[in-house]
Amino acid sequence: MAERRRMSYNIHREILDEETVDEMAKKSASKTSLCEKVKKSVRCSGPRVKRCLLETVPVISWLPRYPIRENGLGDLVSGISVGIMQLPQGMAYALLASVPPVFGLFSSFYPVLVYFIFGTSKHISVGTYAVMSVMIGGVTERLAPDSNFMTWDNETNASIINTIARDEERVRVAAAVTLLSGLFQILLGLVQFGFVVTYLSEPLVRGYTTGAAIHVIVSQLKYTFGIYPERHSGPVSLIYTVVEICYLIPQTNIGTLVVSIVTIISLIMAKELNACLSKKLPVPIPVELIVIIIATVISWQVNLEAKYGVDVVGVIPSGLQPPVVPAASLFGQVIGDAFALAVVGYGIAISLGRIFALKYGYKVDSNQELIALGLSNSIGGFFQCFAVSCSMSRSLVQESTGGKTQVGREFKKTHSIRQSAVLAAIIFVNLHGMMKQFLDIPALWRSNRVDMLIWVATFILTLLLNPDMGLAASIGFSMLTVIFRTQLPKYSVLGQIPETDVYKPLDEYHQVKKVPGILIFRSSATLYFANAEMYQDALGAKSGIDITKFLSAKKKLEAKRKRHEKKEAKKAKKELKKNSVEVVRTAQDIIDKERDPSLPRAIILDLSPANFLDTVGVKTLRSVSGVVDSLQTGGFFNDKVTKSCLFTTVHDAVLHCQSAITQSQSVAYEV
Repeated sequence: MAERRRMSYNIHREILDEETVDEMAKKSASKTSLCEKVKKSVRCSGPRVKRCLLETVPVISWLPRYPIRENGLGDLVSGISVGIMQLPQGMAYALLASVPPVFGLFSSFYPVLVYFIFGTSKHISVGTYAVMSVMIGGVTERLAPDSNFMTWDNETNASIINTIARDEERVRVAAAVTLLSGLFQILLGLVQFGFVVTYLSEPLVRGYTTGAAIHVIVSQLKYTFGIYPERHSGPVSLIYTVVEICYLIPQTNIGTLVVSIVTIISLIMAKELNACLSKKLPVPIPVELIVIIIATVISWQVNLEAKYGVDVVGVIPSGLQPPVVPAASLFGQVIGDAFALAVVGYGIAISLGRIFALKYGYKVDSNQELIALGLSNSIGGFFQCFAVSCSMSRSLVQESTGGKTQVGREFKKTHSIRQSAVLAAIIFVNLHGMMKQFLDIPALWRSNRVDMLIWVATFILTLLLNPDMGLAASIGFSMLTVIFRTQLPKYSVLGQIPETDVYKPLDEYHQVKKVPGILIFRSSATLYFANAEMYQDALGAKSGIDITKFLSAKKKLEAKRKRHEKKEAKKAKKELKKNSVEVVRTAQDIIDKERDPSLPRAIILDLSPANFLDTVGVKTLRSVSGVVDSLQTGGFFNDKVTKSCLFTTVHDAVLHCQSAITQSQSVAYEV
């Protein structure tokens, strides 16, 4: 490779501090008052009303201009593919939510229609999602456990579960928590709370979804083995469930296990075939739907339930049900779960939506997405749906089959199924993508170990504390890592690259040279209360100055001066002034004698990485400057940090200090 040509240049200008720059650039002093801001925000006009309408109902802006010739066929193929995939997934995920499968069909229809009208992402597939479903299942089984619906059967002389009454109550609970979560999302969207997604980093989301996938898998093992473990809730409930499943494995229903194994193997083989033929097939083979149809026919013809005790879902009613007002009396019991669902559902949807938006060059409005999902869930709650988000697997299918706009998600129909073990197998196979996320760990270890720590901690917290509490704990841990990174920054002494105005750390570059008599000190983080003391200690270690000792000596001198002033208070003002000056000079002589000639004549604090300073940070700067002020620095920072001692670049500060040193002054400045 040819060596890059070095361009030479010369700049002739005066040394610039911030005060001079403000004067030269004529900084504006005018600020908009709060009253004016309020008036501007409530002002109404025709263009503003139109813009507000188009932003609130995005379908109005793009549907009239929809290019049928360009996107019609791709959206049709994509919609059919995703629809065929969504239906069995919706009914399977209904089992995770502990409601009858038909309500998974409802959740795959009404919320999708609402999002089509109000959503801004063109590629995400909104509908049932495993993580959300298992969170809802935790709520429904907690508020409507089997033990509340036990009745005595005179024929068998045993207690049986009134499944009809139980399912009705669980649907009421699911609808209530869904409506409330939707209202939370709408409220957060209206107050412009979309920025909350910034706290959901990619390692956190991927670690969280992987941990939640383990919860999903464990919850479906009972259908795979045909056993009936007791429902556990609260922290560490996953471990209790796994232990009980291991205890009940000897009671496995062989027929159910065989059905599960055969279904899983068939699905894996069919999906591999789909992957091999993906370039040749315009539409992927609907493997889940085919497996469900075959399993339903076999179950019906062989009567697996009666002969081998294989659990079946039962008959799924056809048609749509009229809207029902959710039970507001349940809101108080599910408010915490609803908020967790609102945040989790939004975080997953906006993360995936932004990935596709970046790839295809369009914008996803984070606040509008909150409102769209909120309307989808709140309206869905009236139609007895459970909370939805977006599925990564369906979204990838929608993209790969040519889907280009929201129209693709509207080409969907409905079917029905019968068998629980088959639905569990579908869930297992569809979660294999999340299991591949374990490969993130070695990749993050090589690229960013803090992100790897966030991934692992989120995964463990989600496993131990369940998806709802695990999310809150994971966000807290992620924010702690930010605090620790600012508390433990990297401190460097900078030197100059010869014949340039560029300054780099001395310990990282061989050709960087130290500026004679000047110490240039940089912290990689901002200066605030959490790291102010460490900043001062690091500066002392790098400069060789015992800052604490100097400050202590200065305080003693100040105390001595005050005592002397009190003793001489009755004397004449001239004599008082003379004696005071003599005391200060005597103290200065003491410090001058203790001063090491090898210490820097000037200290430059490079604060370019700092994006704010709190009162503790400013006090630290005053303390640091006070040390040098004791050595006759000229009195900077005595009252406040002024712009005359702030320079635009390190090089400006160096030139100024060199000029001061030439005049036999020791100074401390900031950049």
